[in-house]
Amino acid sequence: MNIENGAHRPGKWRFRFVYAIALVLFLVAGGRLFYLTVVDKEFLQNQGERRAVRSESIPATRGMILDRRGEPLAVSTPTWTLIANPKALWKMEQDPQQGETPSQEIKRLADAMGVGQAWLQDRFTNNKNRSFMYLKRQVAPHEADRIMAANVVGVSKTREYKRFYPAGEVAAQVVGFTNIDDKGQEGIELAYDKALQGNPGKRTFLKDLNGNVLRSIGQDEPERPGQNIDLSIDLRLQYLAYRELKAAVTEHRATSASAVILDVRTGEILAMVNQPSYNPNDRSALEYDELRNRAVIDLFEPGSTMKPFTVAAALMSGQYNTESTINTAPGYLRIGRFTIRDEGNYGKINLETLLVKSSNIGASKIAFSLPQDAIWNIDYELGIGSPVGIGFPGEATGNLPSHPKWHPSEIATLSYGYGLSVSTLQLAQAYMTLANGGYRVPVSIFKQDGKPVGKQVIPRNVARDVAKMMEAVVQRGSGRAAQIPGYSVAGKTGTVHRVGSKGYEYDQYNAMFAGFAPASNPRLAMVVMINDPKGRQYYGGEVAAPVFSRVMEGALTILNISPDLPDGLREVRLDTKKAPYRVAQGN
Repeated sequence: MNIENGAHRPGKWRFRFVYAIALVLFLVAGGRLFYLTVVDKEFLQNQGERRAVRSESIPATRGMILDRRGEPLAVSTPTWTLIANPKALWKMEQDPQQGETPSQEIKRLADAMGVGQAWLQDRFTNNKNRSFMYLKRQVAPHEADRIMAANVVGVSKTREYKRFYPAGEVAAQVVGFTNIDDKGQEGIELAYDKALQGNPGKRTFLKDLNGNVLRSIGQDEPERPGQNIDLSIDLRLQYLAYRELKAAVTEHRATSASAVILDVRTGEILAMVNQPSYNPNDRSALEYDELRNRAVIDLFEPGSTMKPFTVAAALMSGQYNTESTINTAPGYLRIGRFTIRDEGNYGKINLETLLVKSSNIGASKIAFSLPQDAIWNIDYELGIGSPVGIGFPGEATGNLPSHPKWHPSEIATLSYGYGLSVSTLQLAQAYMTLANGGYRVPVSIFKQDGKPVGKQVIPRNVARDVAKMMEAVVQRGSGRAAQIPGYSVAGKTGTVHRVGSKGYEYDQYNAMFAGFAPASNPRLAMVVMINDPKGRQYYGGEVAAPVFSRVMEGALTILNISPDLPDGLREVRLDTKKAPYRVAQGN
């Protein structure tokens, strides 16, 4: 019994000893915790704020936008953005060891930035409880270094990129622009923003109160640059077309204008220009109306530029050939209360003369003789009333009306280009198809590597005969101002009354010229549309055709396309053989 009691006492003593030690350790730890969290709280907070782990996004370089020859249309340049921690700056008031006050720091910063101290003081005061504030964004490196040299508490810098547009206003509506956060806002920049953006990287580091990086922590994730985009635009042709279009708008005091050049064989857009334009590098005085890519967005009635397709419908019907005649006497045609007029009484004319004289009566009589949907069908196959599909923001569809039962006046007006609406690009697409032997290929704003697959929508021999008739328009008709020395040109003028709030305005016009060259072996198709010329000249042949001539001549020279008329203008002779018109397969 005594032995058992003696053995029990040493074990109880050891238990009490361990318990006492644990209690002492607990009291020491608790006391230390109380001291740190209550007595020395401010010191620890300051130390924590002075040394903090930060994660920072590494911006990715936005992809370049290039023309077909690799010339830059949009590039990103590295810049610095200055940021501040107002909360850290104002904590200086609570630290008696600091040599300067927040106001003194702000004054030094204001002097370095070249801004008013009162303005900057207000900004820091209004953001007193925030730990982040932009000071100045997208600053040149030398300016950022000068400001950082002021060594102001809480001020640091971070890398950003600024977009620059070397072509300026010449390609503004095509390329578009980004905002200060490098997000696409207009044009290609907006339409293909995701591809251009790339993927930002990430890094983790230890940073002190002044924003200085103490050391990197962990593995950095590298950024991935955005994709470059190669456009089909040829900047040389873009400059040329822009210069001539701007000069024409100034000369004729026009409201606006647009022009498009297409590669007949590939469907590539080689130039697309608009007036008015803007400088994407300086948008301080930008007006909303200047943003529109009118060649793609603005719609208008194409007028007489649609008559070649009415003639094509006539030849495709089998009811007409190149020698068929139409009686247009006495120079007007009444349809109920609606009267169609020509410039004069042309009497009996063939299809070529119909285009040369631009006879509304001749086009109307052709339309009356064909099935009601004949002209509608060919217009539809040419892409009228459908989006071109280049992926451009805000692209207009146009309007090609379709009626269960056509009124005679609707049939007539459609034949000479009224009662429907197109964009400059849509009309250029239709003329490109005619120039390409009736073979329609997709239009593209991107550079193409191979030959595109298209569709034969007009028989090749019909397209060839209509093109020859259009040569006569340029040789001796209203399109004479579109002639180019050494080259044959096929084209058609158009002059239409503008639509106002109360119907057609009989003293306001749109002037157009559409055509292609060289006519013997077409390579380029072009449409010029000038809206509301206010000078003495307002016809398409007076206002738009000269622009076509100057731009097309320069484009053919730049692209080294050989002249096809070494001895002057060639005489156009139509094939009078009445061979049947068939749709050819392929191109």
